[in-house]
Amino acid sequence: MKKIMVSIALLFFVTACKKENTVESNSGQNTESSQKTEFHAENIKEKIQYNRAVQAAIWGMPAVNFELMYKEMEKINGSYNQVLLWPELLNWKNQTLTPNPDVIYLMPFFNTEKGPVVLEIPPADNGTFNGSVMNCWQAAIEDVGPGGMDKGKGGKYIILPPGYDKSKIPSGYFVMQSDTYRGYALLRSVLKSGSLADVKAAVDYGKRIKLYPYAQASSSPQTVFIDASKAEFNSAIPYNDNFYQALNDIVQEEPFLERDRAMIDALKTIGIERGKTFAPDARIKEIFNSASKDAREYLLSIYENTKPFYAGTNWFFPASDEYKLSVMKSYVTPGIYPVDNRGVCYMMAFFSAKHIGESQYYLLALKDKEGNFLKGNSNYKVIVPANVPVKQYWSITVYNRETHTFIRDTKWAGRSSQTPGLKKNTDGTVTLYFGPKPPAEGESNWIPTDPKGDFELLARFYGPTKALYDQSWKLNDVEKVN
Repeated sequence: MKKIMVSIALLFFVTACKKENTVESNSGQNTESSQKTEFHAENIKEKIQYNRAVQAAIWGMPAVNFELMYKEMEKINGSYNQVLLWPELLNWKNQTLTPNPDVIYLMPFFNTEKGPVVLEIPPADNGTFNGSVMNCWQAAIEDVGPGGMDKGKGGKYIILPPGYDKSKIPSGYFVMQSDTYRGYALLRSVLKSGSLADVKAAVDYGKRIKLYPYAQASSSPQTVFIDASKAEFNSAIPYNDNFYQALNDIVQEEPFLERDRAMIDALKTIGIERGKTFAPDARIKEIFNSASKDAREYLLSIYENTKPFYAGTNWFFPASDEYKLSVMKSYVTPGIYPVDNRGVCYMMAFFSAKHIGESQYYLLALKDKEGNFLKGNSNYKVIVPANVPVKQYWSITVYNRETHTFIRDTKWAGRSSQTPGLKKNTDGTVTLYFGPKPPAEGESNWIPTDPKGDFELLARFYGPTKALYDQSWKLNDVEKVN
């Protein structure tokens, strides 16, 4: 296939005099400097460094997102070619970006530097997976399970390193050619219901996967599962100089993809060069701290103004058509390279399906019916119409809008059609409530918010059907209530 070289705009013009925004730290606490700070470029070199640092943050967002998750795995004594497992439904200690609290999470991380790696997926008999295998840029290689290559029959997927000769692989494998050495899969073991027995069944089904180097295929290798539920797992994006340390780690680990070669010189300008030590001084760290915040502000401006899914409402899907096409076509479509929209998606989430929106669909809301941002100290409701167009389940989850993670110390993060005790109205609709305290109706349909911050909502539709896409079924806007 003909290689594609896509030019990236290196001089991404933003103001060089920037007031530092109020952000939330990686510890999850709201922080605001009592004295506003400004960055002033002292010369043309610093102005260029600043602009290129902004562009590097936007471009590098998915890889940094990946690297941060892997570093958290290392903290709990995990490593490549092992599987992260949350052996229960997720709680707030999982501080990844917009995770799903209504399925069992497994994350196999792979490294093919020493050769291919095999991922075995069981047939969809006593359970089912919804998931994908991705490279370290979180570009989907292929989906697995009923919506993937095995079509629910299960099988052995073999992940090949860059340039590997496929003819060496015997028949019987689903071949996944990766263009990076490292990557991971997100596998969600879907519940049949929210009962404790069905949660256990989903965990047991998840543990049937296998991950091992292909070189060990004939020796019945054991899969190592790393329990990630006991400690806080925090991969929230740091908008400071730590972002560029994570980006440098990726550059040192992985060769540049052909489409990204235009970034080589730009990264050198800010001290990131393959094979060289990354040692930013105090001044470049100051540039990084300001540039990363500007990158975030720019991505938020796109995120907060995305075209609504339903005309006249505030529900939207953040992935653009160009981004969806790029993922499906492995970024080889001439004339497009949606770096900005990719940055938006990985600023607030992780994971990418190869066939975006087919096995699951997502709608986000940042604002209420009146167009105002959702405030944690106010009360809201959403009426979910009857006959939700899904084959599996639907849910709505609350996230901290600053970090796009679960709200810390919250009792629970969401409610779904599988939540035990969820109450339906007499007409089949479901009313969900959001606020710092439960409504008079009780806690069954309530999701708590943090009165000290803003929040966002993510509606999930697993096994979506036609009525969602043709909009003959429509999710109501969020309403503020007294």
